[in-house]
Amino acid sequence: MREEQGLAVAGLRCEVEGSEILKGIDLRVEAGRVHALMGPNGSGKTTLALALSGHPNYHITAGSVTLDGENLLALSPDRRAKAGLFLSFQYPAAIPGVKVANFLYAARQAVRPGDLTPAKFRALLVERMEALGMDASFLGRYLNDGFSGGEKKRLEMLQMAVLAPRYAILDETDSGLDVDALKQIGESIASSRGKNDPVGLLVITHYPRILRYVKPDVVHVMLDGRIVKTGDAELANVIERSGYDAIRAETGAVA
Repeated sequence: MREEQGLAVAGLRCEVEGSEILKGIDLRVEAGRVHALMGPNGSGKTTLALALSGHPNYHITAGSVTLDGENLLALSPDRRAKAGLFLSFQYPAAIPGVKVANFLYAARQAVRPGDLTPAKFRALLVERMEALGMDASFLGRYLNDGFSGGEKKRLEMLQMAVLAPRYAILDETDSGLDVDALKQIGESIASSRGKNDPVGLLVITHYPRILRYVKPDVVHVMLDGRIVKTGDAELANVIERSGYDAIRAETGAVA
């Protein structure tokens, strides 16, 4: 792989309402590989996700981010999506009056205009909905309006399948899921690695349970706005056994 390929974060610092949250993040997510970012509440994981997506309240003060060599920070949020970056929100918003089918079609047209005929788009929807255990009636419902937590997370995964991004940030996609939903969503995420153009994944999570279905190539631990430790999949098992206190003690992190 050429050096410029991947979602590459270098020395990233970010402030929110005048407080520095990210304190120098270095990270590279490669196409077709899964990076898990783990850490307790308040460690900066969601801040990283929102900063990369271009949220206006998250102010980058130092560092760089490139997506396959392109300066991501120079792009508006919509252009970041068109460049191939996808963010699955921890708390997806409800939009009454906007049907799921219309939203998904408009989103696909925005990032990949005219690349699928309506028939092929419909076939893609049906295939991915079956894999996620979603009934066809979802398409006629209003976006996330009255959806359960599991339904919202399934819809996020359906969006990822429809948009076919190059790199995806999944912010606590496992939160609020029962065992069956977790398995379905985990397997859906894992299947994205086997495509002709596999997506590079940054899976943000507190707990390693989703990593039973989406085996990470690399695990990072974030504490106090810094990535303090990086390892292979075994690192997630260490956290499950010992929690984050052992990592704090080992690295000297304060939070």
